[in-house]
Amino acid sequence: MSTENRHVFAGAFVDRSGERRKDADWLADALASDDSRFVPVWNDKFLVGDEPAGTVLLEHHQLSHAAAEQELIFLGIFRDNPTFAIRIDGEDAPFRELGQFQELRYLGTILPPDEANLFAHARALVLWHASQVFCGICGSAARPGAAGNSRICINESCGREIHPRVDPAIIVLVEDGDRCLLGRQQSWPEGRYSTIAGFVEPGESLEDAVRREVYEETNIRVGKVTYHSSQPWPFPSSLMLGFTAEARTTDIELNDGELDDARWFTREDLRSDFPKLPFRISIARRLVDGWLESRDAVDGQ
Repeated sequence: MSTENRHVFAGAFVDRSGERRKDADWLADALASDDSRFVPVWNDKFLVGDEPAGTVLLEHHQLSHAAAEQELIFLGIFRDNPTFAIRIDGEDAPFRELGQFQELRYLGTILPPDEANLFAHARALVLWHASQVFCGICGSAARPGAAGNSRICINESCGREIHPRVDPAIIVLVEDGDRCLLGRQQSWPEGRYSTIAGFVEPGESLEDAVRREVYEETNIRVGKVTYHSSQPWPFPSSLMLGFTAEARTTDIELNDGELDDARWFTREDLRSDFPKLPFRISIARRLVDGWLESRDAVDGQ
């Protein structure tokens, strides 16, 4: 996928420098350096300037003296600067003189690709640390390790190193000639439909997950499954793996109750006022737009 067509939140914009994560001397120098930058995460939101909206990265002197260095998360080298994420606690938003904190779902629509990617990286790790306070083997407390890229059980008889979790999920646009299959959940805004999606289960290939999820949710059997692209989706820690698939059956039934409705839509339907399409930052929208454009390319020949 070209740079211009890269999904929101995706892209190797940060040199993650994994070899530095356990280099105590290098990390100490980086933390003390005026070149280092820090991504504050407050209440699951990120600091951006007002006009124009853009990332505000803190310098070392702007950090609170109460900020424990062991809680800093080394993200990598961003724009030639060692860059760390840090969770900021408290009821009142800090750094008001620098900007305001905004939700990442909104920021993904307006930030440059490299800044959106940096924030997605930071969000995933900050939330993971908050959810992985204890060791899942012995129940003891766990502390940050590898510069915030792992956690280590403090029980010496256990000492397990815990690594961040990423949940693979398939998302698929099912085709039947000039129609595609979209569904909606009850909690979504009225009229919004999207592609079929679900988490990959243990012992399951991606292609098998596509076929299972489509059948479970809509009763549709699919044949050929083709990989499209992937998108990190830090809400909280998913990796969306996009596919297209060819329908072998067409009668819809909502087998597992996860969807409120599912329908076949033509390209003319999708260009009308109904249904409302997925958000533009999502891989679901890229799948839908790609399907629409594939017919446009044929018609233009």
